[in-house]
Amino acid sequence: MTKQKLELTWIGKEKRPRLEPRILLEDAGKSYHAGQRVSDQDIFDNRLIFGDNLLALKALEAEFTGKVKCVFIDPPYNTGSAFTHYDDGLEHSIWLGLMRDRLEIIRRLLSEDGSLWITIDDNEAHYLKVLCDELFGRSNFVADVIWEKADSPRSDAKYFSTRHDHVLVWAKNLDIVTLNRLKQVEIPAHYSKKDSAGRIYYLKPLRAMGADGHREKRPSMYYPILAPDGSEVFPKNPDGSDSRWQWGLEKVKNESERIDFVKTKEGWSVYFRIYFEDTDGRPPETIWPHGEVGSNRTSKKEIKNLFGSDVFDTPKPESLVSRVLDIATNSGDLVLDSFAGSGTAGAVAHKMGRRWIMVELGEHCHTHIIPRLKMVIDGDDPGGITQAVGWQGGGGFRYYSLAPSLIVNDRWGNSVINPDYNAAQLAEALCKLEGFSYAPSETRWWQHGHSSERDFIYVTTQNLSAEQLQALSDDVGGEQSLLICCAAFHGVTAARAAERWPNLTLKKIPKMVLARCEWGHDDYSLNVANLPMAASREASDAPAVPCRGAKVHGGKSADSRQSGLFQEGDV
Repeated sequence: MTKQKLELTWIGKEKRPRLEPRILLEDAGKSYHAGQRVSDQDIFDNRLIFGDNLLALKALEAEFTGKVKCVFIDPPYNTGSAFTHYDDGLEHSIWLGLMRDRLEIIRRLLSEDGSLWITIDDNEAHYLKVLCDELFGRSNFVADVIWEKADSPRSDAKYFSTRHDHVLVWAKNLDIVTLNRLKQVEIPAHYSKKDSAGRIYYLKPLRAMGADGHREKRPSMYYPILAPDGSEVFPKNPDGSDSRWQWGLEKVKNESERIDFVKTKEGWSVYFRIYFEDTDGRPPETIWPHGEVGSNRTSKKEIKNLFGSDVFDTPKPESLVSRVLDIATNSGDLVLDSFAGSGTAGAVAHKMGRRWIMVELGEHCHTHIIPRLKMVIDGDDPGGITQAVGWQGGGGFRYYSLAPSLIVNDRWGNSVINPDYNAAQLAEALCKLEGFSYAPSETRWWQHGHSSERDFIYVTTQNLSAEQLQALSDDVGGEQSLLICCAAFHGVTAARAAERWPNLTLKKIPKMVLARCEWGHDDYSLNVANLPMAASREASDAPAVPCRGAKVHGGKSADSRQSGLFQEGDV
């Protein structure tokens, strides 16, 4: 009998894209760096990637698996609104499928002590909660933070005036995740006393209280403490029964300067001082008021000050992202945002001294994100958290785009290596496909990458002879192995080659990779404006007509709901 499990299901859940692990191509003309160092902590190797975010995540996987400390994403909320920069009108099943595919890679990118933060509204929050519980494990759920996104109610609301969004938080591993406490900016009112050195503190009873306030719980913690008048003070409960102290006798002696005595009509009571400067902050709470982290109005004002108009409908305020990074990261940690939008996450991470990677497909990557980052780097962005963190500029970023698909069809329909690839790009692409790290050697011409200290890869479009293979085998030696990816080899059969040169493995390109991926698929997003209703049974045999605004792949509409067409799935 098949073992069943509790899970969220949707139409097309079993359909998974076979992603091509593309290489990233830097465009030095769009990369940007400060003209000089502002401080020793300047970070220059941040990455801005232009391209489909699912393919970009796949492209990052080989290099960054287990290295990202915090993922902060603000995905399309699936509200059906006509967003300018996002296709934000996806039906639940399609939306869940798109998110699942991305979140699976995101989980692999996270470090073991890392965390995922997702801003979302009520339209998909509860579906997303169950989906992420399935992917990350329900035991790794950390919190559902309520962000007060609106600073005033809407009197024209039909039912309820919605004033919040969710920030859902998961740990990669809750047992070892590192989350910081929040710094105490304002001194709480109960820190009402001050010592001779001006240090602020409050008094807390040294007597144990509650269920633990009984002598028999810790008999060794029941002993007398000498009061200022020389009398002995024992820990007593309000009902007169014996209690116990929270500190042992040795600690009381060593930290006597923190001990205070208060005399009442019942006698002496013993207290100890808790200094404000010694506190390690406070634990984050699950309600974040707009007065602490900003609202939609705050973020729109920030964007307007940068660009002169509200070009984004739902940007997030810098103080909100700053709060997330304060909790989830420390200086130098790596932050990933694969739904970059207006570029807030990268701008905030940069100002806070974190390394960052952002991914964006929309043209606003060039018209808004790059100009914004340049202002941050040049120290010309006075808004957001700039003053709070003392940002003065510095650092930089590298701009990358996704390489075109490695395999294309020639004019006769044959699968061939993309002629746009040069030799170095081909070597890097095949290293990624075969699980090797691309690292060309300066001394060994045949060493293009490695998977271990003794296993290497060589990529060539030549037709290799038996003599050339013998020379390679001799150079590699018996203690190492070499995977050779070549157009062809002659003078020896594959079986004979394996016997003759056991330190060599031969594979032909492009045949070796043809069945690996979905080649030539550049866009895994869907532009769906209004999804059609399910086809009636009478019309099930009629040809499908894609709705206005739908993208069609392979002659099929990718956005039908319940029809057989959707169930076959081009999602």
